[in-house]
Amino acid sequence: MKTNGQWHIAREAAELYERVVVPHILGPWAPSLVDAARLTGGERVLDLACGTGVVTRIAAQLAGPAGRVTGIDLNAGMISVARSLPPAPGAPIEWREGSALAIPLPDASVDVVLCQQGLQFFPDKALAMREMRRVLCRGGRLALSVWSGTGIYNTIVGEALARFASEEIASLFCASRRVPAKEELERLAVGAGFADVDVRVGRMNIHLPSVDRFVLEHLAGTPVAASIAALGDAARANIGALVRREMERFGDGDGVTYPEESHIVTARSGERGKLKP
Repeated sequence: MKTNGQWHIAREAAELYERVVVPHILGPWAPSLVDAARLTGGERVLDLACGTGVVTRIAAQLAGPAGRVTGIDLNAGMISVARSLPPAPGAPIEWREGSALAIPLPDASVDVVLCQQGLQFFPDKALAMREMRRVLCRGGRLALSVWSGTGIYNTIVGEALARFASEEIASLFCASRRVPAKEELERLAVGAGFADVDVRVGRMNIHLPSVDRFVLEHLAGTPVAASIAALGDAARANIGALVRREMERFGDGDGVTYPEESHIVTARSGERGKLKP
């Protein structure tokens, strides 16, 4: 999602994001988020901050031909790539550009809202949560995830960028990991009028191949892509080498495997008309 310029990427970077970031970093988490929503056939689903649609497509399969799924993202490059990929089996998917602060859907028009790693980018998180509740029907369900912290890999990449690029580039890369804490997530959900709010920690081992090469491909699929491309060959090689060296303790013979954590928020839409200001 684009937020005051953060994480706005061009079509070419979105293609790399789909090819590199989705399979290894975000894709492994997608099934557990959809599972948390307890999707059933025939339901109407919104995937907010859908990116290139990894969560959206899983939701479409579970919603089935009688369901309806909408993927919304503010980033035109992400939506363009999502539209270009082969259709998912199951429910038809409508891909739309749109803001989480003014979701382009009517009140009470969906049964489930999904949002994987999007909330941290919304400039007004409370408004975004109210918008999610607005589009949910009575008793509708929310399943949302944010990282539980910067994490091992991103911390190391950020340190490499600060050393061989700049602190500004490192900060922009790590923007996706500046997330609300558990208590703030609960406060946002309750404040938006959600009921049965639950925040749990999900844990998973993430595998990355040939990490020195992977990190440079990963960076090319993020908003720092142009800055990394402008660095000299030596600086890029140093970034890859530093990340490889620091991640060696997680070596598995075919790359690295390291532990990762994410907060998963589930909640239910309460009575209409009881939205807190």
